[in-house]
Amino acid sequence: MIRFLLNRELRVEDHLDPNMTVLNYLRTQARKTGTKEGCASGDCGACTVVLGELDGERIRYRSVNSCLTFVSALNGKQLITVEDLKQGDRLHPAQQAMVDCHGSQCGFCTPGIVMSMFALGKNVGKPEKEEIHEALAGNLCRCTGYRPIVEAAEKMYDNVTPDSFNREHADTLARLREIQPRAQVELSNGKRKAYNPTTLAELALLKEQHPEARLVAGGTDLALEVTQLRKEIGTLIYVGDIAEMKQVQVFDDRIELGAAASLTDCYQALSNDYPDFGALLHRFASLQIRNQGTLGGNIGNASPIGDSPPALIALGAQLVLRQGEQSRSLDLQDYFIDYKVTAQQPGEFIEKVIVPRAADNGEFRSYKISKRIDDDISAVLGCFNLVIRDGRVQSARVAFGGMAAIPKRASQCEQALTGAEWNRDTIEKAKQALAQDFSPISDFRASREYRQLTAVNLLTRYFVELESPEVETRVTAYV
Repeated sequence: MIRFLLNRELRVEDHLDPNMTVLNYLRTQARKTGTKEGCASGDCGACTVVLGELDGERIRYRSVNSCLTFVSALNGKQLITVEDLKQGDRLHPAQQAMVDCHGSQCGFCTPGIVMSMFALGKNVGKPEKEEIHEALAGNLCRCTGYRPIVEAAEKMYDNVTPDSFNREHADTLARLREIQPRAQVELSNGKRKAYNPTTLAELALLKEQHPEARLVAGGTDLALEVTQLRKEIGTLIYVGDIAEMKQVQVFDDRIELGAAASLTDCYQALSNDYPDFGALLHRFASLQIRNQGTLGGNIGNASPIGDSPPALIALGAQLVLRQGEQSRSLDLQDYFIDYKVTAQQPGEFIEKVIVPRAADNGEFRSYKISKRIDDDISAVLGCFNLVIRDGRVQSARVAFGGMAAIPKRASQCEQALTGAEWNRDTIEKAKQALAQDFSPISDFRASREYRQLTAVNLLTRYFVELESPEVETRVTAYV
C-alpha cells in the first residue's frame, strides 16, 4: 500500500500494477489528462509533473518526467499536475504568463512547460535567464519557438502574490509528515510486485529473497524497458525511501554519495571540489532527468556512454557493494568487466560511491563531446586527472566513455605520461600511445575515425588549458 497526496487529496493505493507509470496513472486512474505523452522516453517534457517532497521545514518541488516514474515512487510525496495550478477562477501566474506572451500554439507541450516553470518559480522565485534555460531545456516545443516561452518564464512572477500553494504550505507540510514512509510497504496487482523498503537491512534481505528483482531509484533508464521495449518487470524494489542511500556527506578526505541520491543532490558536493564535474552534471540530460536519475543508477546500468563513470574513474572513486550483512569496497574501474557485465554478484547492490576530495588529487578536467549542449548523449567523453610536480607528471589517470564496450582507462597513454616532463613532446608521445588504447566503433553518434581523432585532441586541449589558463578552451564541442 502506498500513500501520497494528489495535490490536496490523499490517495491510498494497494492494488496497482507496479509497472504502471505516473503518466498512465494520471490518465487512466485519476482521469487527469492534462499531462501528455509525447515520447515515453523522457526526451520531450510533455509529461512533466511536479513532486513535492519534505525537506526539513519546507517542501521542495521537483519537475520530473511522469512517463519514466513508476507509481511506487509516489509514496510519501505530493503529486502536482497542470490541473492543480488554477487559482479559483483565475490562472496561475505561470499559466497566465504563457497566455500573455503567446507561448502556446497547438498546446500539446504547454502543460509540461507550465509545470517546469511552476517548479522553477517555487524553488528560486524570480529566475535568472540561465536558470530559465536550465529549467526548460527538457521541454520541447515544435510550434511556438522558445523566445515567447522564455519571456513567459521571465514575467510569470513580475507581480508576486501568494498562490494557493503558499497559503496551504503549513497544512501540506503537516500532511506530508503524516504519510512519510516509516515501514516497508508493498504494491501488487496480484501478478507483479513492488517493495518499498525503508532501511538498508530491509533492502539487503529483500535482495536475498528476490535475487531476480530489479532495483529502481530514479527509473530514468529502467522504465524504458517498460515504455519502449514493452517488457514486464515481475518484481521491483524501490530504494528511494531509504534515507541512508540518499545521503550526500562531505568528509575531510572524501565525499560519500548514497547510490539513491539524485544527480541534482550530488551536484553541489561534486562541483565544489571539481568544477568540471559540476559542468558535466549540468549537461547530464535535462533537469527533469537529473531530479530523478541517480549516481548509483548511472553506474549500475553499465552503459559504455554513461557520463559519470569516466569522471569517477579518473578521480579514483570506489564503490561500496552490499550483500546481506556484508559490505565490500571496489575500485570503480574494476566494476566494469564487459559490455553490460559487471563485478556485482547476485544479491549485491551498490550502497554508496566514495570520491576522494580534491586536495592533492590532481588537475581534473572532463570534456563531453555531443551534437547539442543540452539533453544529449556523449559521442566521446574524455576525463583527465594528472598530478604534476616540479614540471614532471607524478601520476596520471585518463578515462574515456564512448571509446570501448565499457568506461575504460587509457593505460598506454597513462604510461607515456607518468614520470615524463610536462611539455609538448610528452603530450605528442602520449597521444600516439592513446591511439593504441582503444578501437572504437562507428555508429549514428560518430564514426570510429572521429572518435579516435577527438580522443587524442582532447589530450592537447587538456595541456593547453593547464599551461595557458587565460585561454578559454572549455567551450561546448559538437560532433
